[in-house]
Amino acid sequence: MIEKSIIIEIEKLLDNKKIIDSKLLSDSFGINCLKIITNDSKEFIVKYYYKNNHKFNAIRSEKDNLVFFNRQKFNYFPNIINYNDRFLIMSFINNNDDQPEKTNVDLLNSIISIHSIKNQDYGFDFDTQIGGLKQINSKSKNWKEFYTDKRLSYIFDLVNKNKPMDKSINTKIDLLIKKMDNFIPTNPRPSLLHGDLWEGNILFKNKKFVGFIDPGSFYGHNELEISYLRWFNPKFIDNNFLDKYNDHIKVDKYYLEYEPVYQLYYSLLNVYLWDRRYVEDVRRLLDKIKI
Repeated sequence: MIEKSIIIEIEKLLDNKKIIDSKLLSDSFGINCLKIITNDSKEFIVKYYYKNNHKFNAIRSEKDNLVFFNRQKFNYFPNIINYNDRFLIMSFINNNDDQPEKTNVDLLNSIISIHSIKNQDYGFDFDTQIGGLKQINSKSKNWKEFYTDKRLSYIFDLVNKNKPMDKSINTKIDLLIKKMDNFIPTNPRPSLLHGDLWEGNILFKNKKFVGFIDPGSFYGHNELEISYLRWFNPKFIDNNFLDKYNDHIKVDKYYLEYEPVYQLYYSLLNVYLWDRRYVEDVRRLLDKIKI
């Protein structure tokens, strides 16, 4: 049951429309996500902090990120209805989670359209969120430094500060970080990334792609995002996904060799944000990397 005071605050942001129904969709990282219906039969998504957050404001970051995408004229992100420092109200993208069995053109073209936007620097104009965690996006001209310092080392340190992993794992990751020059491309052209492109943030209705949610954007190597899509292995990323993608944006011929280096970042994120069982996935990825 949503507190009456919360309902009143949301109604004020909706020009005093009355909420006649609400459903809690998720509760994580101190943020509630609701689907609401108003008395004029409109549906909205509302996010708000139910715990005070005096550090990084992921809701404000998501609002800024959606403003950015909507200015780019993408039509597959939610529109912002209203917001303040605690609440973000967005349009509802009608979906039913009926996913296709293969990578269809509609999803592929949407990913390509994002990755086709290029930049001179890695990073972004502001820090963005992934799972409520701040992604540091201070700009850089060097991809290896950006990925090593602002992605892999950053989450590696957070994991071990919280609860250290096995010495054998930490030793290998330390060595990988020191020798990153041997593993990933030096300076691929910076591409715009969704930033948190996993199965739960890709919406379908009746097997057709209808939208993306929860962006955490930055400019980086597009293959980092490809590695994330393939790591979670959803059914709509099929065995021919790389070939289909490569028809539009060329994939490095050595990509599969360094794919686990990129996937390691997301695996460590899941260790920190979700479940220590992902430590075994970290170990599996390290076994693939010839350090």
